[in-house]
Amino acid sequence: MELRLIRTKKDYRAALAEVDSLWNAPAKSSDSDRLDVLTLLIEQYEREHYPIADPDPIDFLNHVMEARGLARKDLEPYIGPRGRVSDILNRVRPLTLDMIRKLSEGLELPAEVLIRPYRLRRAEEDLVAA
Repeated sequence: MELRLIRTKKDYRAALAEVDSLWNAPAKSSDSDRLDVLTLLIEQYEREHYPIADPDPIDFLNHVMEARGLARKDLEPYIGPRGRVSDILNRVRPLTLDMIRKLSEGLELPAEVLIRPYRLRRAEEDLVAA
């Protein structure tokens, strides 16, 4: 396969097949270089044709906590006291810009994910739950 931009699904499938055949290429070989270039071309095609939306900020925070073995208490330096952390994670109140900055810097999280809008629990849900 000649190296060129991937423009069609047929080109995409052919590139994937070639990547599969080159997967175990020895490091620093011409096949390894070809594999690197093909993966870059595939990434660009997938970014354009199969975009993945950023996650919901609260779902993202919960995932980070689970993956890093963090407890709610570990978020207090970034969000505030225990009750405020609970309100944020339970979607009672939104993250503030200051919280987003602290989470981004302190936990090295992408601010562009944390700043995305997300749904809060509605007051009616609180009344039904009570």
